[in-house]
Amino acid sequence: MSKLKKVLALLKVYTFITIGAAITALAINVFLVPYKIAPGGLSGLATVLFYLSSGKLPVGTTMLAINIPLFILGYKLIGRSFFIRTLYGTIVLSAIIDITESYSVNFAKRLLINADSTASTPDILLYSIIGGFIMGIGVGIVLKMEATTGGTELIAKLLNKTFKGMTIGQLLLWTDAVVILFAIIAFDSMLIGLYSLVSLFVTIKVIDAMVEGIDYARAIFIISEYPDKISKEILTSLDRGVTELSGKGSYTGNSKNVLLCVVDRTQVQEVKKIVQSIDKNAFIIFADVREVLGEGFNGVAKK
Repeated sequence: MSKLKKVLALLKVYTFITIGAAITALAINVFLVPYKIAPGGLSGLATVLFYLSSGKLPVGTTMLAINIPLFILGYKLIGRSFFIRTLYGTIVLSAIIDITESYSVNFAKRLLINADSTASTPDILLYSIIGGFIMGIGVGIVLKMEATTGGTELIAKLLNKTFKGMTIGQLLLWTDAVVILFAIIAFDSMLIGLYSLVSLFVTIKVIDAMVEGIDYARAIFIISEYPDKISKEILTSLDRGVTELSGKGSYTGNSKNVLLCVVDRTQVQEVKKIVQSIDKNAFIIFADVREVLGEGFNGVAKK
């Protein structure tokens, strides 16, 4: 890769990190902080501290200060490149939150309160969902660039190196639950905690969709007396590769050839028809596949 291409690639990465941080700041300042919604993470913790200090501890600055020990730990465990990107994302997010705080809060009051002019109280549940959705998009963009905005996202990224069976979103759920519990105690309101939990759940789902994709492929295992006919038909009709695995029935002791095929979700019904037209007694197992690399697939679970 030429020097110019490397520079352009880095520029793209940091541009998207900036965009992701800006989107996250929008969600925090407009939809979450004004209504004491603390959807986990250091943003949630900073929101609680902001209100407990009567506004003397700015959300962005507090987030940056708490992140310092995490940066030190992160540098040792995740390497220089990831550390620099995360440091940049955290600083940008903190700066945008504090710089736009007054503008964002005023905008939120004009826009959201006017929208609720016919209601006796603001629709905080709706704001929790929208805020969580927008925040998930922002954080997801940053994570796609192999960075985080610090906080529990950084903790989750670190834990993901050990707990590989859990997604980043699932790890965020556990670490952020502690923050929500703190918010419930600090605000003396179970309702605020429930709103925060709703927002957190939406954020996690959006993050997983952004990072791992929503268009799942399907892995299909086929056990049949006619593996050759089935594999040939799949190859011919769907242009999908089929792998034969050696198997053995535990009860009968008979050897079996198990067919493995990964297809786009739109092709599942066609595979069913092919298999059942050849062998109505075939045993078929379907499994979701979040990511596929190789011929016919481009790093995501789609054709």
